[in-house]
Formats: sequence, C-alpha cells, structure tokens
Amino acid sequence: MQIPRPRSLAGQLFAMQVVLVAVLVAGCAVFSYVSDQRQAQAAALRQATATAQAVALSPSVQQATLAADPTATLQPYAVKVQQSSGVAFVTIMDTHGIRWTHPVPSRIGEHYLGHIGAALRGATYSETYTGTLGPSARVVTPIHAEHRITGLVSAGITVERIDAQLQQQVSVLLWFAALALALGGLGTYVINARLRRHTHGMNPEELSRMHDYHQATLHAVREGLLMLDSGRRVVLLNDGGRELLGLDENAVGRSAAELGLPAPLTGALLADGPRVDEVHLTAERVVVLNTRPVSSGEHRGTVVTLRDHTELQALSGELDSERGFTQALRAQAHEAANRLHTVVSLIELDRVSEAVEFATAELELAQTLTDHVVGAVDEPVLAALLLGKAAQANERGVELVLAEDSVIDEGLLPARDLVTILGNLIDNAVDAAQGSDGARVTVTVRASDGELLIKVRDTGPGVGADAAEDVFRFGWSTKSAGHGLGLALVKQAVQRGGGTVTVSGAEFVVRLPIRQEATA
Repeated sequence: MQIPRPRSLAGQLFAMQVVLVAVLVAGCAVFSYVSDQRQAQAAALRQATATAQAVALSPSVQQATLAADPTATLQPYAVKVQQSSGVAFVTIMDTHGIRWTHPVPSRIGEHYLGHIGAALRGATYSETYTGTLGPSARVVTPIHAEHRITGLVSAGITVERIDAQLQQQVSVLLWFAALALALGGLGTYVINARLRRHTHGMNPEELSRMHDYHQATLHAVREGLLMLDSGRRVVLLNDGGRELLGLDENAVGRSAAELGLPAPLTGALLADGPRVDEVHLTAERVVVLNTRPVSSGEHRGTVVTLRDHTELQALSGELDSERGFTQALRAQAHEAANRLHTVVSLIELDRVSEAVEFATAELELAQTLTDHVVGAVDEPVLAALLLGKAAQANERGVELVLAEDSVIDEGLLPARDLVTILGNLIDNAVDAAQGSDGARVTVTVRASDGELLIKVRDTGPGVGADAAEDVFRFGWSTKSAGHGLGLALVKQAVQRGGGTVTVSGAEFVVRLPIRQEATA
C-alpha cells in the first residue's frame, strides 16, 4: 500500500486560504443578514409611524372622530392611505379600542388587538403583535381634537411582507457573497499556483530538510560559493568563499564593488556574461573563478564558484624549477660526454697535459659555484633552486652569479614562499638578460637586522618608471599572451609575508621581516 505523500506547502496554504475566505464571506453574509433584518424592521416601523402620525394630524380625520358615524367618512380614507403608503393596514378606533376602520370591513366594530395604553396617555407606541392579519410591526398614536384625545390610529406592516423584502435583499447578498467567494478562490488559486512553481511542489518538511542540507553543504564545501543578486549585492557567501576572498561576516548585503577586492576580480564579479576557469589573484591567494548568470527572462543574479589554486600554483612553480633543473642536468650530461670524448681524444693523441688541464678547468668552474652556494645558503631548498637556475641560465647563455656578501640561514622564512619569490625573479631576470652583452644575473640573498633582503639584478633593458607598478599586476607582460603571472605571484607572496617589493630599472628588491621564532 502506497503511503500518501503529504500535501505540498502551496496546497496547504491554498486549503487554509479557501477556508479563510469562505469563513470571512459567510461571516459577512450573516452579519449583513442580521443587519438587513434589523434595518428592515426599523424601516417598517418608520414607515408605519409616518403613516399613523400623518393620519392622526389630518383635520378631516380629527373632525370625523367627533361625528355620529365616523366609519362612513374614515373607512374610504383609510383604504386610500393604506394603498398609497404601502402599509398593510390603517386602523382608526375610538378611545376604547373599537375599530372604526379595517382592511377587512367585517372586522369593523370589533375590539382592536394590541396595546393602546401608551397611546391613550398621549405617546406614540410601537410593537410587534399578532392581529387579525397575522404578526405585524405596528404603531399606535393618538388623535387630538378639541384639546383632547378623541381616537387612536394604528398603522402596521405584516412580518410576512417584511420577510419578503428581506428575502429579496438576501438574494442579492447571496449573489455578491458567491461572487466574492469565487473571486477569492480564484485569486487564492493563482497565488498558490505561483507559490507551487517556486517551491516545486514540496511540502514544509521537505523544504525544511532541504534548508538543513543546504546549510550543511555550504559549510562543508571547501570551494568558495558566492551568490549575487541582480544589483550585484552579495546574498550568500559560504565559509570557503569568505576564506578565499579574505572577507568578514559583514560582506553579505554589500555590493561586489564595495568588497575591496582587486580590480580584475571585481570586474569579473560585475560582468554580465559567464566566466570559465579565470585565474585571479587576491591579496594572499590564487583563485580560479567561474560565474554563471541566473535568469528566467531577465537577469536575476549571478552564481560564482571559486577554487583555491594557491597551493597548486606553488607546487607548479616548484615542479617547473625541478623540470628545468632536470633538463639542465640532462644537457650538462650531454655536454660532459662531449668533454669526456675530448679528454679521451687528447690522451689518445698523447697530449696528456692538455687533457688534464682541460678537465681540471671545467671541474673547478662548476665546483666554484657549488661551493659558493652551499657555503652561503644553509636553506637546502633555496640552495637547490639556485643551482638549478644557474644550470638553466647557463644553457641559455646567461651567467647566474651569487653575490659575495650573500648569506642565509635555514628556516628563516617558509621555503615555499622563498621558492616562489626567488624562482620567479630569477626566471624574469634570465629572460630579460638573454641576448644582452655580457648576459648576467646577479642574486643577493642576505639576512640582517631582522629582515631578509633579496636583490636580483640583470643586464637587460630594465623596467621603465611608468611601468614600475603595473609590472606586478596579473596579466601584465611584454611577452606573448599567457604570461604575466610570475611577478604577480611574487608580490602576493611578499604581501603574505608582510614585506615589500620594488623595482628600479633592472633590479628587483624584496624585503621580508624574519619570523621571531626563527631568530630566537
């Protein structure tokens, strides 16, 4: 047996609203019926009062009450008033309650059915009483002649006639109530149909469960998720996005232009079109950004995903260094083989002294650089980087020189940041120096006075003063497209370490504060 699925949120609201509308319409209808009934009775009494008082004030009626046969004069008059005023009866009687007129002539001369005590005292009295014509709302008022009460007039409308008038009003009221109920139901249906589309027909339990999953997912996903509305204001930001962009709790509700992000990243967030796997730099991270507009006929917002490529980029840089080092070693092995063949050939030619001199000169040149690097740089990763970059530069016809005053102990700064900074600066310098006269790159690495000083100078054309700031911007390069990341990563790593980087012509200078625990 299939368990019935709980009614959707839209269905529950629809049922509740229909019941509410029905109750309101029914309540209004009952209130209107009671009000109309009271108004109908009040209107009937006002009409009867006006008729009775008009008859009592008529001079002909007052004179007829003094005549010997009042019925002869008053009966035709009462019939005319009854027909013209719309009341059910007009009864004129003497002070003892004996009728002089009646709608049924055979009832003339009989005693009036009703109370006349108040009228005999000079008041106009109204009541609902059952007479010869049935229950009626009636009024009794005195007739004055010669300064005394000479008769009484009673005019009334039967309850049956009042009910007939009320039924007509109720019929109209019911039509309006039915129309109001139909319009209310139609409006409720339209609103709930739209709500059903927005909630996808889910019931409250499903919506609550989805919200719980939504919140858990946002906090569990390490990738950054950012949602912007049509006004480019942040409406949702998960923990990963807050960490990657370096934002605080107050970011939600602010415009993307007010988040203080780098200009290229801000431009990507404000763009209308989608972005796919764009690399951007924040103050401390390299992020890959994807955006997709949310629309249904009109732009409703943008979904932004962010992936952290800081570690990947650093590892990629280290891998490139290792790959270059490997290629340099392979080239050196090939060159060493050529030199070995030369030594062997010189020996075969019985020119041993020249062979020994040739081999010794090559070994001394390579060993001199190795000894200098190993002696000045205690950081093994940095020493390996310098030796690898020296081999690479040599293959490209550039001499890499470590300044004589260079000295750095192990563990002063994170090795990965040093590799990023020095590796990219050397690569940039080798590219600039290649092809110049006496192509050379001079590296100075020195720790003193609580800071680490890194200088990289080349024999290339240098950087103009107008480009001293732009050179560190992501995407800026004098080479072909696809470059312009290395120096941007240098600036990011320097900022992460709390230091500064400047360029003057062909010399880059980096100053980084040394960690306190490293100097302790």
